[in-house]
Amino acid sequence: MSGLHVGIIMDGNGRWARAQGKPRWRGHLAGVDSVRDVVRGAPDLGVTTLTLYAFSSDNWKRPRGEVGRLFWLLREYCQRERAELVENGVRLTQIGRRDRIPKSALAELKKTEQATARGRRLHLRLAIDYSARWAISEATKRLARRVEQGRLDCKAISCDTLRRAIANGVPDPDLIIRTAGEQRLSDFLLWEAAYAELYFTSVLWPDFRRGELALALSEFQQRERRFGGVLDAGDAAATAVGQ
Repeated sequence: MSGLHVGIIMDGNGRWARAQGKPRWRGHLAGVDSVRDVVRGAPDLGVTTLTLYAFSSDNWKRPRGEVGRLFWLLREYCQRERAELVENGVRLTQIGRRDRIPKSALAELKKTEQATARGRRLHLRLAIDYSARWAISEATKRLARRVEQGRLDCKAISCDTLRRAIANGVPDPDLIIRTAGEQRLSDFLLWEAAYAELYFTSVLWPDFRRGELALALSEFQQRERRFGGVLDAGDAAATAVGQ
């Protein structure tokens, strides 16, 4: 198993805290431990790109105190994990809007992006203030500006052109995992997920560790991916031998 891109919708922090009789922020704090363990374990499981849905654009609707705590956790994660990420060859980048991220958290995020820029073992992407619909609209705006500037013929715009504008060189996800039992994408990687395999688990995110990731990848390996085509008997036999 190599070269996999896995996206994870990290859900269930609040429910975990409620079940423990604790405030919601304690669930988010516990969720950071899951992030740490999954990031450490992912490369050994063949994952080279890991996209974590950390904060959606809709999450601004949450109570101000909870939102502030989430960005405090982002700042703390960047500060505390930076050296280990560098040591382990992990490159961290953020996708989504930046203009609304609190300055202190954004400063630490930028420092971590710069410090880890040479990481090649794992590309860790944090989706923060992220909306797939927003990302698609921004990509179309960039293409429109190129057309206005005479640098792109509108007739040359295709699905592949738009894909490149959205993904910025990152391969499409092979597998998207959502924890805590919900079964929807919630505006996460909508364009890129066209042929991704989906895996839903009832495990709450604070209880999700590298072992759970291994289970998801094991099931993924058993699935037959045809990308709209048909797998004939000969291909099936060859696939079986190669597994």
